[in-house]
Amino acid sequence: MTAIVVNEINIKSLRQQETKERLVMIGLTIPYLLIVILLIIVPIGWLFGTSFVDQDGSFTFKHYVRLVESKAYYRIFITTFEISIFTTLICILIGYPLTYFISQLPRRFANLCMIAVLIPFWTSLLVRTYAWLVLLQRKGLLNNFGIELGLLSEPLPLMHNMTGTLIGMVHIMLPFLILPLYANMRAIDTDYLKAASSMGANQLRAFWTIFFPLSVPGLLAGSLIVFVICLGFYVTPAVLGGGKVIMVSMKIQSNIELFFSWGAASALGVVLLVMTIAILYIASKFVSLDQMSSRG
Repeated sequence: MTAIVVNEINIKSLRQQETKERLVMIGLTIPYLLIVILLIIVPIGWLFGTSFVDQDGSFTFKHYVRLVESKAYYRIFITTFEISIFTTLICILIGYPLTYFISQLPRRFANLCMIAVLIPFWTSLLVRTYAWLVLLQRKGLLNNFGIELGLLSEPLPLMHNMTGTLIGMVHIMLPFLILPLYANMRAIDTDYLKAASSMGANQLRAFWTIFFPLSVPGLLAGSLIVFVICLGFYVTPAVLGGGKVIMVSMKIQSNIELFFSWGAASALGVVLLVMTIAILYIASKFVSLDQMSSRG
């Protein structure tokens, strides 16, 4: 048997083995593909299809036309994005210094601090929201405490407005920023800072030129998570906003429960989904997913 024949037999055997491996991999992925199709693709397809159906079952574009022509829907989307942006910015202002402080602690104390950050997750979202309702109302603990100390002459309007909504949402969203940012900060090699100090840089300069740029991927990842979750938030703005702060999710709920219009609600959901995907796509142009998930 010549070397050429042996080589051809080996090539054929390798190709058969490769085909078998591919079939095995396809077989292993089919159950997961079915789960994705049933839990994600089918509901989104149903949502998209329902957005073109009128209450009498006929095909229509009127739900999308109403979204374009109605100023009320325009204000709702503006309010949704305002709340999401302000919540994200406040979380950054509070969360970045706090996360930096925790990341500089010894591992044992840092773990205790992270447990404190995670404690709110052990309490129901609805319970936490109603706790802020008790604290912020006109006769709540904060206003009563301020009046008793003489700091306030009359109760502050902390409820049923943008202020109360932002306070509650920042409290709930803050851990979602801290967790990815802490993982990023903790993995930054401190030798970089030592090298900068050995070359004459003070602590502030070393922070801004070395530490902060390395922590940007974690900051962007956490900010994006907070912003996207805020776009679809319902419970906190519904309770603390008192009906005066209306977001897209609340309008979807009212379209279904008050007007029994699944088509209008679905159209809102589709538009919000498309806008969220567009935001994620734009964010991917500035920083890749690999950079967001990097740890130093």
